Amino acid sequence: MLTRVGHVRRCVATLNPFLGILASRQKHALPDLPYDYGALEPHISAEIMQLHHSKHHAAYVNNLNITEEKYQEALAKGDVTGQVALQAALRFNGGGHINHTIFWTNLSPNGGGEPQGDLMEAIKRDFGSFQKLKEKMSAATVAVQGSGWGWLGFDKENGRLRIAACANQDPLQGTTGLIPLLGIDVWEHAYYLQYKNVRPDYVKAIWNIVNWENVSERFKAASK
Repeated sequence: MLTRVGHVRRCVATLNPFLGILASRQKHALPDLPYDYGALEPHISAEIMQLHHSKHHAAYVNNLNITEEKYQEALAKGDVTGQVALQAALRFNGGGHINHTIFWTNLSPNGGGEPQGDLMEAIKRDFGSFQKLKEKMSAATVAVQGSGWGWLGFDKENGRLRIAACANQDPLQGTTGLIPLLGIDVWEHAYYLQYKNVRPDYVKAIWNIVNWENVSERFKAASK
């Protein structure tokens, strides 16, 4: 009996550091916007930005934290079935948090125009011209069925820029391997209050507020 009690105590002692790590895990937080809700008008209304950021993105963050807690509990119990069952929620809410965190920085009230330097040279090399990039990315984004995202990504293996579309909140890098540079959210909550069902008009307007400095920084980091 004493031997068994000693074994249990040793097991608890072994688990304590791991449980401590779980308990101290920092939760994800909703990032502040680098501009006011109305700063992107007239291209995106203040009402849309407030709802999109404070409600939709906040919901992804909250649900991601809840799902991660459940996952860690399943992990601690060795419950593989429970871990597998939570994968869809992790992908959806984790992707929603990743995608929106990129999206806010991809936009700026001082955006628009054309990229400069190495990014522009890469665009010309891989698409022929900046105008052709806009046309191809706009077409791919508008064509997303239901909800999803249009992306300009970097293929590190080949050293090339690529356009891709992801369904729902699937994160670009986690599902395609491409490093995200510029994303366009085409969930209806991103535009419907202002553009109704005319998605092409919303996508066209987005180009007026693209933060090319941010996209260029992402390209520089991805190219290393």
